[in-house]
Amino acid sequence: QVQLVESGGGLVQPGGSLRLSCAASGMILSINAMGWYRQAPGNQRELVAGITSGSIINYVDSVKGRFTIYRDNAKNTVYLQMNSLKPEDTAVYYCNARLFYKSGSSIRGPDDYWGQGTQVTVSS
Repeated sequence: QVQLVESGGGLVQPGGSLRLSCAASGMILSINAMGWYRQAPGNQRELVAGITSGSIINYVDSVKGRFTIYRDNAKNTVYLQMNSLKPEDTAVYYCNARLFYKSGSSIRGPDDYWGQGTQVTVSS
């Protein structure tokens, strides 16, 4: 009923930039918060950046000043602009949304939904 589709990952040299996008679709009524997580091999998944419906934003310390999260509420889409990328940013990046949705005649949520993941590799 709800789907998150990510795009924008790839291979980039250190110092380069990428922009990730995540579009939520389905019988969505409202989205409380959206965020980007990442998981590198051997590591736990960590929150990179999050943004609430009221535009309260938080970042993990390691990306502050380099990454920017923003959302287009009309399109149910969240973006992550990543600049000055470093090899340690290499990971699979996952989009998350906490939302309310319609299921039949019922309203469900807030539930967490995840994207399929997109690989970001920073290497020369």
